[in-house]
Amino acid sequence: MSSTDPYTANAAVPRVIPEREQQIVRDVLQEFSQMYSWRNSGFSGQWEEVAALIDPPSRNTFFYGAYNTPGQKKTQQQVDSSGQMALHRFAAICDSMLTPRNMQWHQLRADNDYVMKDRLTRLWFEQATNLLFKYRYAAVANFTGQNQNNWRGVGAYGNAAMFVDALDTRLFGGVRGIRYKAVPMGEMYWRENHQGQIDGFIRWFKLTAAQAAQKWGMDRLPPGLHTALSTNSQFPYQFLHCVRPRDDYDPRRYDARALPYGSYYVSIEGQCLMAPESGYRSLPIAAFRYDEGPGEVYGRGPAMMVLPALKTLNAQKTTFLKQGHRAADPVLLTTDDGLTNFSLRPGAMNPGAMSQDGKRLVDVLPTGNIAINEKMMDMERSLIDDAFLVSLFKLILEEKVLTATQVTEIVNQKGILIAPTMGKLQTGLGQMIDRELDVLAAQNLLPPMPARLREARGEYHVEYTSPLAKTQRAGEAAGFMRTVETAKEIANITQDASYLDPFDFDTALPDIADIQGVPESWMADPRKIAVKRQNRAKAAARQAQIQAMPAQAAMLKAQATVQKNQPGIGPQQGVGGPQQGAPQ
Repeated sequence: MSSTDPYTANAAVPRVIPEREQQIVRDVLQEFSQMYSWRNSGFSGQWEEVAALIDPPSRNTFFYGAYNTPGQKKTQQQVDSSGQMALHRFAAICDSMLTPRNMQWHQLRADNDYVMKDRLTRLWFEQATNLLFKYRYAAVANFTGQNQNNWRGVGAYGNAAMFVDALDTRLFGGVRGIRYKAVPMGEMYWRENHQGQIDGFIRWFKLTAAQAAQKWGMDRLPPGLHTALSTNSQFPYQFLHCVRPRDDYDPRRYDARALPYGSYYVSIEGQCLMAPESGYRSLPIAAFRYDEGPGEVYGRGPAMMVLPALKTLNAQKTTFLKQGHRAADPVLLTTDDGLTNFSLRPGAMNPGAMSQDGKRLVDVLPTGNIAINEKMMDMERSLIDDAFLVSLFKLILEEKVLTATQVTEIVNQKGILIAPTMGKLQTGLGQMIDRELDVLAAQNLLPPMPARLREARGEYHVEYTSPLAKTQRAGEAAGFMRTVETAKEIANITQDASYLDPFDFDTALPDIADIQGVPESWMADPRKIAVKRQNRAKAAARQAQIQAMPAQAAMLKAQATVQKNQPGIGPQQGVGGPQQGAPQ
């Protein structure tokens, strides 16, 4: 390379590292050393076992310093694929129940009910919610794919981390928005505050020297990376990204210390900061934990709960394959002085393989009862399907539904069974939504707040409208339907329809439709409902009039007959004498 090459121009001028930067690097490395030791003492080993059985691409990624050759084979320990299939189904279940793409699975509302009475405030929250979904599901955001990775991480390891940040406008022609990244758990080390909340993390990752220069610039590279860059080395170097609450936070300042969370990129090579000290207004990751044990920072997932079943099934499948192989290509038994050139080709003749009295001199070695092994495997698969919620959804799909009441009851049962296990994942979604709003606000992509909401300091909460949230409300619909059925029975027994009067069907039916997931566009609005009722009333009146016409005609005929037989009765008089008001 020439001396004017931008990659080597500053290589001879080492950067002077200030004392504050040195202290930050020492603190980050010390904290990472402790996080690494605590996680490796238990979780990392279990995650490696899980990865070997149901998530082979993640093998050898949970220990600091691990390196994987691109394209390396990782399926050597995987014999049975039932667990891997159950994991993918679990991710699909989480996505369909919590974050379905075909619907708005949450809304925003003000914390104060009085503020929500303001129409401008309601419109602002509606617009903000629409903008969230617009930027979240934009093609450049990559939310859908990363979200699937997150749910798989929850199923396999009990943890997932979604990094949410502003879109790099340099890469997309100035387009603004949000960018999502599902950080692999092998790279993520969490810290927890005194209230059990994830309030920071250290991420370990690797880059080549060229990638580091692209990300941070030549002037930030330590001397060792300059050498690698000059030779175009593809060796990956190790870096740490530490985000934690600031001890020196001061909102009155105009530098990085005005941000509540500090952000530090540390190079292991050279032990220096790769970027000037910076920060975030909000924690840039959303942390998902499936099931937390006492005193544990990391969660435990379905795969960790049934890890013995996964190992057993893998061993049973190995035995099953051996038995099947022996059954298909059996081992033959002969006597010591039996045949030596026995042919197994189709149609072959083997003289001497049978005695004169018809007894076989060659027999098959018994392979054992293969049916028992198959039954034992089905038992383990059933446990795995239970842990990953697959068997629950199979039961629901196979249910033969006959009435609307049964539909409501099944939805209610599904909510009762699923909500305790999946409902806790909404905590991570809430963190993600808070971060998304902060990123959009920083880019001025949210509309101006109305006056009443500004007075309330913009306080809001998330109201979930996902299928899971609807199933959690299914108990209300089920109770209503059961009560209506009871009232109908009483009305049928007593022949008194007034027992149905307490029910306000006009209020209940729209709410039940919402719980059942009926699109709003499929429901008639109040004006159309009023028109339908008016038309129905007019049709009923016409029908009643038509039905009454024969009786009226008979009365008119009888009246005419009476008038004919009594000449004294004039046209203005009826049978009963002069009509009221008629002239005498």
